[in-house]
Amino acid sequence: MSAQIAAEAARAAGRIIQQAAGDGIGPPVVPASLGGGAIVHRKKGAVDLLTRVDLACEEAIRAVLSRHTPSVPILGEEGGGARDARTRWIVDPLDGTTNFVHGFPAYAVSIGLQVDGELAAACIYDPLRDHLYTADKGQGAFCNGRRLAVSEASTLEDALVLTGFAYDRRERADFYLRFVKRFLEASRGLRRAGAAALDLAHIACGRADGFWEFGLSPWDVAAGVLLVREAGGRVTDMGLGPLSIDRPRLLATNGRIHDEMSQILVDGLGGG
Repeated sequence: MSAQIAAEAARAAGRIIQQAAGDGIGPPVVPASLGGGAIVHRKKGAVDLLTRVDLACEEAIRAVLSRHTPSVPILGEEGGGARDARTRWIVDPLDGTTNFVHGFPAYAVSIGLQVDGELAAACIYDPLRDHLYTADKGQGAFCNGRRLAVSEASTLEDALVLTGFAYDRRERADFYLRFVKRFLEASRGLRRAGAAALDLAHIACGRADGFWEFGLSPWDVAAGVLLVREAGGRVTDMGLGPLSIDRPRLLATNGRIHDEMSQILVDGLGGG
């Protein structure tokens, strides 16, 4: 049931994104309903953008969640909130903002629910493809009602792996490229699309086999972690310990290549 609430909120945000994206050819524009004007509201960092669409989407999501679950606090990427609550909604109104600003078709809405510290419900919505990914704990993972399952790739040599780079990538490029090199050598292929929520959805669908990333935030991973687990995959810290979604060093796989990927990550971390 909680995933249905998250889905309603995600679709409300998705409608705003769809308005801005238009036909998807070229970069988006601020909808007239938001006053028009420049798409970028401000820079949060050298490579970290905030758009007026992000803000409008989070406002729409908060309105839906507050109406259905007024007693559950909300942590949003843009509006902050319940950082220390054990029961909370965790919201990324537009994951992949840089992609969105450039019109690159890889961005999504991500909403997760924690109850007593445990992930309980999830929704990731891809508004361009109208793909709605949902999961309630113990009930499986679905896309538009179709049950999801992770891939059957049994070795890293046969796997397609995904990654992303944190906002400090200009300062730590050599560190991140260390892992890129190792996975390029060990896997069938590597992709970097720039939206962690969608990367995790791809793992849950079996489109890709493994994903790692440093420097993520809880709103990047809360929904996707549950989605992968409910699709039969495995999600841990890179060193195979329990994952903290508040400080994730995330490794998510189909389970079959998890140990191989962890070993590469641990060896790379040992290099300083």
